[in-house]
Amino acid sequence: MNSRARKSDDRQLVKRIANGEKIALQLLFSRHHTRVFRFVDRQVRDASMAEEVTNDVFLDVWRQAGRFEDRSSVTTWLMAMARNKALSALRKRRDGQLDEDYARRIPDEADDSEVRLQKTDKADALATVIARLSLEHRTVIDLVYYQEMSISQVAEVLAIPANTVKTRVFHARKKLAGMMSNAGIDRGWP
Repeated sequence: MNSRARKSDDRQLVKRIANGEKIALQLLFSRHHTRVFRFVDRQVRDASMAEEVTNDVFLDVWRQAGRFEDRSSVTTWLMAMARNKALSALRKRRDGQLDEDYARRIPDEADDSEVRLQKTDKADALATVIARLSLEHRTVIDLVYYQEMSISQVAEVLAIPANTVKTRVFHARKKLAGMMSNAGIDRGWP
């Protein structure tokens, strides 16, 4: 199915969900669950929290399908909800008190950056470096390169101007290049 047909089909699914069709929600979930989960997981860095947030996104789809205004693609709508829920989950996690016994049991895996990068191949090294970016830069890199969204779609998901997205992508790529270079990793692939 081509991209245009799928977008139209996703819109039809949302309309059917708004009419209470559970099978339509199941189909939309099966199409987009992995993509939403991976995006959220890269935001919150906790698989169980990412699964919970992803489930909350699709629960909201069930509850709010009638409010979908069809001004954006369903994917953009899902990713915007996922981002907002991920940020809320991160705020809640920061607000909670960390149990000291639990904190002592967390292994210290802090190698210096050179050791970490030597242990992994370039793809793993890039993932490590991306994880060190600020949340804003990590988010635009994720949406543009991993979710393959256009600049305008990312602007819509983040509710910021397209030029701000372009600026963040530029600075994120510049930081990534510098960190990879400092780690002794060239830009080419083997």
